[in-house]
Amino acid sequence: MDFDGLFSNFGELTTTGLTQGAIYALVALGYTLVYGVLRLINFAHSEVFIAGAFAAIWTWNGFGLDQNSQVSGIGSILFYLLVAMIVAAIASAGTATVIERVAYRPLRKRNAPPLAFLITAIGASIAISEAFGVYTRRRPEGAPILVSSEPLFHIAGVPIDAVQLLTIGSALVMMFALDQFINRSRTGRGIRAVAQDANTAALMGVNKDRIILMVFIAGGTMAGVAGLLYDVRIQTLTYSVGFLLGLKAFTAAVLGGIGNLRGALVGGLLLGVVENYAAGLFGSQWKDFAAFAVLVVLLMFRPTGLLGESLGRARA
Repeated sequence: MDFDGLFSNFGELTTTGLTQGAIYALVALGYTLVYGVLRLINFAHSEVFIAGAFAAIWTWNGFGLDQNSQVSGIGSILFYLLVAMIVAAIASAGTATVIERVAYRPLRKRNAPPLAFLITAIGASIAISEAFGVYTRRRPEGAPILVSSEPLFHIAGVPIDAVQLLTIGSALVMMFALDQFINRSRTGRGIRAVAQDANTAALMGVNKDRIILMVFIAGGTMAGVAGLLYDVRIQTLTYSVGFLLGLKAFTAAVLGGIGNLRGALVGGLLLGVVENYAAGLFGSQWKDFAAFAVLVVLLMFRPTGLLGESLGRARA
């Protein structure tokens, strides 16, 4: 165990962990939304994330940018980021809509058992992942350098760069927007009503199918933004990267309290920090082990997660 390495790099490990955790948190929001309403673990959500990540890269390719391109000028950078973010969000929301319509809605209409939903989710995940693999010929796609990783300033000697600010800031803004949408809007009240008691909500005039579709669209939008941020941070994307990232995002949702939006944010940030600390202490090969070990230990003492409040009991 390298305690000297952990303490000497504590600040950098923390900021890097928060950055990675912000991406986990955005993807985790989709898991927690769907589970909060349907009690369904949507394992195909990792491919919703991948759809947004590829859409962002292909959007930049459409502007003539490739992995060797380096964009300068604040106006140009913001333009490319904004356009790619919109396209990524639409692509992920569209993918989530197709999954809900084609895979899950027919099962709901037939009152299929939970196991059928689980198997269908796994099948949809593999099918979409393999489709991207075939289309890209299983080769990595590179993203242009839009945001510099050079330090902008230092806090207590810890360098802070624009990628970290963009990732963490975007995650917090998107989380706040989703939280306000769920707790303040009319559709958000419908989502909470269906999460609490779908049959009673239907008797009160709530369109259950429309609400469920909106849940998938909202979760897909969050995943699309996460895909863009992943491209900006990692700058290389493969069709299979969603599997492990999706598992970690689901772990983050469970850590915070599955069905709890704010818990997903807390769980994501915590998971990113913990796995980075483990990498600094034990070595990078223990990073993934630590992420899931923390989940097991936490659930032994707090089975409902850190916050533990379900979406159906959320208050405006």
